[in-house]
Amino acid sequence: MTRLGYQIPNFTYPDTRPEEIFGKVVAQAKAAEAAGYDRVMVMDHFYQLPGIGAPEEPMLECYTLLSALAQHTRTARLSALVTGNTYRNPTLLAKTITTLDHVSNGRATLGIGCGWFELEHTALGFPFGTFAERFEKLEEALQIIGPMLRTEPISFEGKYYTTRDAVNSPAPISRIPIMIGGGGEKKTLRMVAQYADESNLICEVDEIPRKLEVLAQHCERVGRDRSEITVTKLMMVLVAPTLEEANADLEAMAATKGWNDAIMDMIRKRLVFGDPDTVGEVLSKAVGHGLDGLTVDLPVNGHIVERIGLLGEIASKALG
Repeated sequence: MTRLGYQIPNFTYPDTRPEEIFGKVVAQAKAAEAAGYDRVMVMDHFYQLPGIGAPEEPMLECYTLLSALAQHTRTARLSALVTGNTYRNPTLLAKTITTLDHVSNGRATLGIGCGWFELEHTALGFPFGTFAERFEKLEEALQIIGPMLRTEPISFEGKYYTTRDAVNSPAPISRIPIMIGGGGEKKTLRMVAQYADESNLICEVDEIPRKLEVLAQHCERVGRDRSEITVTKLMMVLVAPTLEEANADLEAMAATKGWNDAIMDMIRKRLVFGDPDTVGEVLSKAVGHGLDGLTVDLPVNGHIVERIGLLGEIASKALG
């Protein structure tokens, strides 16, 4: 299960032509594995997200990319953080993640969530639906995907999905963990307790103890041992050996993306920003609230691969 994961969320790099993007992504994945991260993850989106860049910026399709990264890595498990359930029929997703498990020699993890980026759905023609409908779809999907990953034929008649003795052959090489992303206390954490092996929380650091308490309550209600579930949280970071270098990294990316001073100030506030001591203090606080692991990313300066190793050292120290 995830103890230290590394996510690659950005595909816009200074002085990089489109045909050079994949090589820089490979370099990041290899650097993460060499630095001891046990997961390498990418986002499952088709447009870049607000706060990281503009919709028209480069975005590589998740599972094609993960399958390619499987050929350049050897030990790190590979996952989306997280798959948008609305983008794929659950039977197709079960086959896709099983194929990733085979091409990676048993290193696939299924990260999944209900989907949230409305612009992406509207522009590309994916039905978005209401908040409640997306959660209903996710729960139906989990009831199909779980048995398929266990190679159990599944017949299912739901509001959104139907299967008739669906089979999944060949079977996955590994037991593929299911990780659900989100922090909703009524629906998301209840589904974690019922269907998942891992939870990647979306919440403020100070909210972690409350989320863990709610998850434990859901586990008790469904007869699940809370200790069976690994809980992590994504921490978005901009770290460099010195504060001056961190600011220089930000300025270089700002020049590439066309960010103004206001956006740069927003990034300094939204990301865990600074030198190793500053970043380490924030990561240690998050772990101290009861997390089992961390997932981190470097949306501004991950293309500087030395920063990946530096963040790995800081996060490993925080995890103890």
